[in-house]
Amino acid sequence: MRYELYYWPGIPGRGEFVRLALEAGRAKYVDVARLPKRSGGGVSALMRWMEDDAVKRRPFAPPYLKAGRLIIGQTANILLYLGPRLGLVPEDEGSRLWVHQLQLTIADFVSEIHDVHHPIASSLYYHQQKREARRYAGHFLAERLPKFLGYFEEVLAANARGKGYMVGKALSYVDLSTFQLIGGLHYAFPNAMARIAADIPRLLVLHERIATHPRLAAYLASERRLDFNENGIFRHYPELDPG
Repeated sequence: MRYELYYWPGIPGRGEFVRLALEAGRAKYVDVARLPKRSGGGVSALMRWMEDDAVKRRPFAPPYLKAGRLIIGQTANILLYLGPRLGLVPEDEGSRLWVHQLQLTIADFVSEIHDVHHPIASSLYYHQQKREARRYAGHFLAERLPKFLGYFEEVLAANARGKGYMVGKALSYVDLSTFQLIGGLHYAFPNAMARIAADIPRLLVLHERIATHPRLAAYLASERRLDFNENGIFRHYPELDPG
């Protein structure tokens, strides 16, 4: 199978959760919008399936994946499809559902992280909602950040025989997504993450473990890996992360 990933070309965003799975699974894929426009890439490529009236099951927004005749939208849904095909999920149904449940919880958390810098509307620029963002950030860092990370830390602790993985004894796509989550939070909120570090030792070990994973180290050092920036989900605004 040769997969086609459709996502915004200049940001890691939600598309990176899918890229990590494709890279870890050694899948053959094309990051379509990052191709030159003359080769069918660019932002206009993202509209290819979203605005085609002939496609009855059109995705609402990127990321989405084309796999043969299938067009699959929503990050967690894409990973649910890719997991068993790339060997990134346990074989038993209960574990697969548990991995998917954790991925959906990550999706909830990612939405709240995004809302820190866009608490009113995504259509407004950050500078148009800075006061509201500062207020939102205060509650987020004091309440929601430790709540979510504390939960994921407990998941790792509960999987005591899992060799440091979230589910089972082998790498799954939710480990990769957790890696991206922790990396993004370190970028966006370095002060807050330093304060909470002692409470999430297992998550920090998992992050370092994934960074040196044989299948991922080369990708993370390559040009294919996009850096965090102030156009994506994880944004660093010093005023939202007081020391």
